[in-house]
Amino acid sequence: MELRERLAGARLYLVCDARPRAFLDAALRGGVDVIQLRDKTLGGDEEIVAAARAFRDAADAAGALFVLNDRPDLVAACGADGVHVGQDDADPRSARAAVGDDRIVGRSTHAPGQLAAADEDPDVDYLAVGPVHATPTKPGRPAAGLAYVEHAARIEPATPWFAIGGIDATTLPAVVAAGARRIVVVRAITEAADPEAAARALRDGLEAGVGAR
Repeated sequence: MELRERLAGARLYLVCDARPRAFLDAALRGGVDVIQLRDKTLGGDEEIVAAARAFRDAADAAGALFVLNDRPDLVAACGADGVHVGQDDADPRSARAAVGDDRIVGRSTHAPGQLAAADEDPDVDYLAVGPVHATPTKPGRPAAGLAYVEHAARIEPATPWFAIGGIDATTLPAVVAAGARRIVVVRAITEAADPEAAARALRDGLEAGVGAR
C-alpha cells in the first residue's frame, strides 16, 4: 500500500526519543500506527542514524510508518518514510525537495491561519493541530485549546490531521468530542509502565469515541 494511503488510515501517532526496539514493539502492538524519532539530545548525524535503526525495524515488523523529526536531510540515511517539520523548522517546500515525492511531509500548525496555509500546500501530506494543552515537550508554546480542534473538525481539511499536545487517557474523550479522529501522543506512552497497554487504551478510547460520533 502506498505511504499516503497508509497515512490516511492512521489513528494513533507516537513521538518519542531514541528508544530500544522492545519499547517500540510494545507500543506498536498496542495500536500505534506511526512512530516519530524526535530526540534533541542526540549529538550528531551518526547518532540519529544509529537510533533510527530500531524505529525502522520496528515499523517494518508492524507495518507501521516511521517519520523523522526536523531533519529532511537525514530521511534517506535513516530509511524513514518521511519527515515532520514545525513552523520554526524547514518549510515544506524545502523538506519536499530533500525527501522526494514518494515520502511523507508533515507540518505543525498552531492557529487557523497556519492550518489553512498547510492544508493548501501541495508539499504537506498531514497536519498536526495543537497543542491542545500546554506540554513540557514544547516549552513556551501556549496551548491552542479544544477550540482549535473544533475549528479543524468544522472546516474539514482535505489533508489528514492529528490533534496533538497533552493528550492522554484522561484528556482524550474531550479531544474526540471536539472532532479529532487522529491523535499524536508523547508522554501518555513514553512514561507508561506498560507502553503496550497504554497504547491499547488510547486506541480503544479513540475508536470508541469516533464510532459513537
